[in-house]
Amino acid sequence: MIPPAPSHPRRLVYLGTPEVAVPPLEALHRAGFDIALVVTRPDKRRGRGGALAPSPVKATAQALGLPVSHDPADAAGVGADLGVVVAYGRIIRTDLLEMLPMVNLHFSLLPRWRGAAPVERAILAGDAETGVCLMVVAPELDTGDVYACERVMIEPADTLDGLRSRLVDIGTDLLVDGLTAGLAPPRPQEGEPVYADKIEPDEHRLHLDRPAVVLDRVIRLGRAWCQFRDRRLKVLVAEIVPAGAEAGAAVAGLPPGALAGPMVATGDGVLRLVMVQPEGKAPMPAAAWLNGAQPTPDDRLT
Repeated sequence: MIPPAPSHPRRLVYLGTPEVAVPPLEALHRAGFDIALVVTRPDKRRGRGGALAPSPVKATAQALGLPVSHDPADAAGVGADLGVVVAYGRIIRTDLLEMLPMVNLHFSLLPRWRGAAPVERAILAGDAETGVCLMVVAPELDTGDVYACERVMIEPADTLDGLRSRLVDIGTDLLVDGLTAGLAPPRPQEGEPVYADKIEPDEHRLHLDRPAVVLDRVIRLGRAWCQFRDRRLKVLVAEIVPAGAEAGAAVAGLPPGALAGPMVATGDGVLRLVMVQPEGKAPMPAAAWLNGAQPTPDDRLT
């Protein structure tokens, strides 16, 4: 049986790995919580040299003078009141949860988008809003009861990085305020669960026969790409041309992928390229790429 979290925990174990888990760790430290241990994923080989490098959370913990472990089992032996999980990247074993209750900061409005990629899936689905929840860590993925949630509108131009940054800021305040004021009894999740599977590499590929609104969502995730003359072209920034706008008239009725200057025909609607990155080159304005590429009327983005 998993014990309930104490209402006013002071001694914590923090479990997190990527950059998004750094601000909550720093905020808890500033707020005066006793962070007995930081648990993070093992160092990875990064960069051209392949040297081992710590996770962002490990680097931050070391800078703050906090003890670090790569073994979550160590969390049970430091006399903590509570574990705090933010994007740790591994399922917490039930036997550890039975020894140390834990809370998790999850970036969605549960039970919608349980799982690995909640912010990405919210953007791809065209959701009008998302949010962040402070929840109980349960043995089953993202099924625990919820202490508090904050709703966040998804703006039409929100990129993954921008939206996630806002959610981290809001979630950090939600976490620190909740632990400082005291955790009220959590409530069960309500609604139909929807799972946010990890984004697969091919999901970043732009299929130009799809509607412009769908392609725009893929581009806003980052890493979107297509091909031009059998070479990869990353599309870094693009805009949907409003229906009926004079700017898109030049590609109206053309096959998907056809170009008229920076305008691209799609399966439904028109995109305007803003920033691109040709294979083997640095990012550049679409106008500069077009000046060099000189597309012909028969060229297509594929």
